[in-house]
This record gives sequence, C-alpha cells and structure tokens, in this order.
Amino acid sequence: MAEIRVATDANFEELVLKSERPVVVDFWAAWCGPCKMVAPEMERLAEKYDGAVDVVKVDVDANPGLSQAFNILSIPVIAFFRPGQQPQGVVGFRPLEQLEQTFGLAEYAAVSAD
Repeated sequence: MAEIRVATDANFEELVLKSERPVVVDFWAAWCGPCKMVAPEMERLAEKYDGAVDVVKVDVDANPGLSQAFNILSIPVIAFFRPGQQPQGVVGFRPLEQLEQTFGLAEYAAVSAD
C-alpha cells in the first residue's frame, strides 16, 4: 500500500514545498464528516500514483499555522502542489476521477506502475 504522509507546521515545507515531485495535500479534521469521505479517495490516489505523486494529510486543528498560511476556512480542502508553481485547491469531497481531472494528474499516470 502506498504511503500517505502526515505533514505538520514543522515539516510541511520539507514534505510539500521542497518536494521534487507533485504533492496532493488533504487538509482535514477528525470531526469533519466530508473529510472521512475523502480519506478512501486519498488512499486510491496514493496507490494509483505511487512513486509519481506524493499524498500528504494535514490535520488543520493540530496545525493552525498551515491553516492560516493557506487561508483554509472550510474543510476538506484538497490542494495540488506542483514544484515551482502556485498550488491549486478544491473545497469539499471530490472522487478520485474528479481530482484527476481538476489537477491534470493524467500526465503523471504513465510514470506510475498502475
């Protein structure tokens, strides 16, 4: 199973901003119902793009600095960080297929062994 890493205020820069690979970040909270719906989609994404796109989760309650830095006002927020580009983000539950389309992940599928 592909690894989903946990980012914090302390390691976010290293895991996400300095990553050489694209990173999908799930901003979530334990009490958030739609966040629980997103979790299996993140697992599917991590598995499908293992080795090509990293997947990271950020608990917004435990990491208020990141919530403030990225202006997270509603959750879940799924953000896509491409190296050297501004992040893209969507608010609310999205199935894997919609995330792939929104973030243009098809270009990374060939890199990954499906």
